[in-house]
Amino acid sequence: MSKSAALLQRGALDLATESRPLIVHVIHHLVIGGMENGLVNLINRLPEDRYRHAVACIEDHSSFAQRIRRRDVEVIDLHRRSRGLWGVRRDLLRHLRLLRPAIVHSRGLSGLDALLPARLAGVPHCVHGEHGWDMDNLDGSSRRALWLRRLHSPLIDRYVTVSQDLRDYLVRRVGIADRRIQAICNGVDTEQFTPGPPADDLGLPADFLRADVMRVGTVGRLQPVKDQATLVAAAALLLARWPQARPRLRLVLVGDGPCRDALAQQVQATALQDVVWFAGATHRVAEWLRAMHVFVLPSLNEGISNTLLEAMASGLPTLATPVGGNVELLEEGVSGRSFAPGQVETLAEHLLDYLQQPELRQAHGEGARARAEQRFSLRTMVGAYDALYGDLVAASGAAR
Repeated sequence: MSKSAALLQRGALDLATESRPLIVHVIHHLVIGGMENGLVNLINRLPEDRYRHAVACIEDHSSFAQRIRRRDVEVIDLHRRSRGLWGVRRDLLRHLRLLRPAIVHSRGLSGLDALLPARLAGVPHCVHGEHGWDMDNLDGSSRRALWLRRLHSPLIDRYVTVSQDLRDYLVRRVGIADRRIQAICNGVDTEQFTPGPPADDLGLPADFLRADVMRVGTVGRLQPVKDQATLVAAAALLLARWPQARPRLRLVLVGDGPCRDALAQQVQATALQDVVWFAGATHRVAEWLRAMHVFVLPSLNEGISNTLLEAMASGLPTLATPVGGNVELLEEGVSGRSFAPGQVETLAEHLLDYLQQPELRQAHGEGARARAEQRFSLRTMVGAYDALYGDLVAASGAAR
């Protein structure tokens, strides 16, 4: 018997004496990412005496799962790519019948695959979360995605969206009644993400650490929707127009992904090898943010960006595209400034302003920190989910 199967059977046997309701969270894969980070934060901070958790990955998980601090959380890999949709649904049905959760909380488009098995297994409540957009559906216009959401709607008790933009999409385009939707913005750990000096072991070149340098950074997977190419192009334009800024401007790209080679070629083609540093994937996001003076998020679309919240909590002025939930986070002229997706010239102008006006940079950084503390704390997010789960469990008498 596999370890996973043995744990599942043991969990089923223990249900008779277990009073805490189980929540099974369904996610595409548990790897480095904003939605995944939010899930881990939620599991780690919900009261242990109120809920148990399991995570079902439609595909699989990476070492990122080790960030879950609770030792009683089982992570189940379903491998849809190799097993197919109906193979995943059969496996989920078996798992859910053994585990008997009080709530299945699915997230994203692939999470919809869990809803039919959940209902067939007799799960009392299904919650579905919408967290952002895929690269091939940046404006929500995909007819396939639209009809999949409509098809699964009768199986869902409550929806959670991380932004008002996504809530509006569900109401206007999918046809979901507003009363079934609750907006819960992602929260940021303002104790972990704080202003401070850079760590001395990040591996940055000495040239990047000079006192007169402004380090501009971004954190995220190097993929098309994040559009780090616009940031590189803006740096190249700034230095082409104001070459005297070259000794003082440095770019730090934190993350890895399919666009890594293309970005490296862009850096070489624009002769920015001495200006741009590729930091690679990392678990030390808070320390990398403290090594920056300005944070840029040039995404083509977002749900709610955890990284933007983390940068704000770190006291960084933020330059971001006003897409998706970003407009709810960024306060223009207080915590930073916005620029349209792909608008290289505007971004270059904003960077020059911060380079020439360090007092403006400091003021926007202080405004960003204050906004993160006052409006987007992790405590607020966890409290909202705790209330949601508690209401559903109480309504059905599902706690066992």
